[in-house]
Amino acid sequence: MLRTFALPVLVLWAFAPVTALAEPRLVMVEQPGCVYCERWDEEIAEAYPKTREGRHAPLLRADLRDGPPEGITYDRKVNFTPTFILVEDGTEQARIEGYPGADFFWGLLSMMLAEHAGFEPDVSAATPVTDSEG
Repeated sequence: MLRTFALPVLVLWAFAPVTALAEPRLVMVEQPGCVYCERWDEEIAEAYPKTREGRHAPLLRADLRDGPPEGITYDRKVNFTPTFILVEDGTEQARIEGYPGADFFWGLLSMMLAEHAGFEPDVSAATPVTDSEG
């Protein structure tokens, strides 16, 4: 009985890391003392997993000094922190270098996810243009 149950569990466990990397992930490359990483943590980190973007591309943190997380490759060296790298199937699809503040970050992230990861932005959340704005 135990053998019958153990084999399927072992097979699922063996393929779990591969399956996890097949989904889009957002890798945040950071380093100790990074002021903009701290700002991102203060302004975005708590809300990120609760957003549509965060559910579409869950966050994976990586230390700059450690290189890419296991099973992930970057297209080029990371020179700035924070750098946000969109990966799918363990391969870099796009990146945002630096943290431009909350207002710009969400827009850049949404565009990156839409262009490279099949994300459909919520256009109803966009600020409507009024007649006075042209």
